[in-house]
Amino acid sequence: MTKTEQAEQQAAQHTIVVPTSISMVSLLGSGDELIKVVESSFPGVDIHVRGNQITMTGRPGDIAEAEGVIDEMVAVLRTGQGMTPEAVERTVSMLRARTGERPAEVLTANILSNRGRTIRPKTLNQKRYVDAIDKHTVIFGIGPAGTGKTYLAVAKAVQALQAKQVSRILLTRPAIEAGERLGFLPGTLSEKIDPYLRPLYDALHDMMDPASIPRLMTEGTIEVAPLAYMRGRTLNDAFVILDEAQNTSAEQMKMFLTRLGFGSKMVITGDVTQVDLPAGTTSGLRVVEGILDGVDDVHFCRLSSRDVVRHRLVGEIVEAYTRYDAAQEAAGGNGRSRVPGRRP
Repeated sequence: MTKTEQAEQQAAQHTIVVPTSISMVSLLGSGDELIKVVESSFPGVDIHVRGNQITMTGRPGDIAEAEGVIDEMVAVLRTGQGMTPEAVERTVSMLRARTGERPAEVLTANILSNRGRTIRPKTLNQKRYVDAIDKHTVIFGIGPAGTGKTYLAVAKAVQALQAKQVSRILLTRPAIEAGERLGFLPGTLSEKIDPYLRPLYDALHDMMDPASIPRLMTEGTIEVAPLAYMRGRTLNDAFVILDEAQNTSAEQMKMFLTRLGFGSKMVITGDVTQVDLPAGTTSGLRVVEGILDGVDDVHFCRLSSRDVVRHRLVGEIVEAYTRYDAAQEAAGGNGRSRVPGRRP
């Protein structure tokens, strides 16, 4: 064992003096819940707090990492933003990834504020995703449920509209049930299709004054429509979002992408593990990267279970299904999720 390795194993002690401008209650959390997350993330570090001093005992390497987490928490609190246990966990995860990007910069990157609520990325990949939307004309956001693909895209669309970077927003998704089975539902075509577009309406209502949305839709400033309504159009000066793009055929994907007009931006979101197309139909989202690879100003962003910002279990469920799909594919299946014991 080298002297360096021996030093790493020896216990050390380090004290952090928290600036008086930072509330210790905000840093430690209600019932010390935030500092407990730090301590549980580094089992080899014993943390004691007295006044505005935090003393850590343990291996030097672990202490350095724990101190890095606290430094990022202080940086976030300096901006006036609060911390949550989930934000502390994400800070730990980002620092351990050693990407060189500061968690505090990720967690304080504001996209949009509405009615006292601020929308911002919560993970490093989400930050890279919204940065890519700023830099590129056509952006693909690919990842599992709960990673904020659509929500962040809608937030960027509203931001662009408010900043007068575009004159309208178009939100679309394929209504794959718009055939025979949809015909059995009661109501007009609009009433039948609305349930498939509801997630887009919900996102809009989170980000804008709900009373203004009907007026903006009547004026044509905001349009929410099935993908079929895009055929034959040229979309100029617009922020266009295609949601659930895994349920487009290769032909539909080409049709949509070629609607791009001058002064417009397109964001295409989807999850290639949740394809609901009829058997034998190739998902346009599964093949588009191979087709557009190397095309200038087209960017692909991938999010994973680590970027899930819903309940903690959602990320674990996504991981479990990913492992199951990989096992199915290795066994000669097609990689699509099925419930064991149930006929496809």
